Amino acid sequence: AMRLVGYCTNEVMGHSLVKEFITDDYKTAVQAVLDRALQGAETENFEFPLITKSGMHIEVLLNATARRDEQGCIIGVVGIGQDITARLAQENEYTKLIDTANAPIFGVDTQGKVNVWNQCAMQLVGYSSEDVMGKHLVQEFITDEYKAAVQSVLDQALCGEETANFEFPLITKGGVRLYVLLNATTRRNDRGNIIGMVGIGQDITGRLAQEREYSRL
Repeated sequence: AMRLVGYCTNEVMGHSLVKEFITDDYKTAVQAVLDRALQGAETENFEFPLITKSGMHIEVLLNATARRDEQGCIIGVVGIGQDITARLAQENEYTKLIDTANAPIFGVDTQGKVNVWNQCAMQLVGYSSEDVMGKHLVQEFITDEYKAAVQSVLDQALCGEETANFEFPLITKGGVRLYVLLNATTRRNDRGNIIGMVGIGQDITGRLAQEREYSRL
């Protein structure tokens, strides 16, 4: 902790953690985590910012647990933290790359709810991020005859099995029927745990129309 934040033991011992070392916008949230731990309720994976002695802004992932004496009485809180500043910066860069990619890209969490929707997807289908974020992809945006098939692709990706070149129709916000070629890949966190699926699509509506036209000749 000393190496990470820059304060030596003498500078922090006996001082109020929340009042003196937590940014104003997170004081209430961090205090709530400490209060819960003092009641015996542990908190896992709580993200909050810390300002180092030199003024640098870092992000910490905290697990807070009650500290007990030999009789089992709660005497304080112990927090185990992880510096996730670099990871968040990498994720932000990843998000920017996805958002500006020249292909429609969308993603869902483990519940099938949309949590990635880039600009190209928005331009292709007509729905903004606000229209789709948190909505169930299959239930709300896939035509009835393809719900089961698309759900199967998502389920496979959420089990670690990727799917390439899956064709399915999408109805745009304006009611136009498009055909999309999808590559679905598993999305994992830095621990390797599956946290969702990312799909990279290609609009093949024009290509299929052209193929049908050739077949008539």
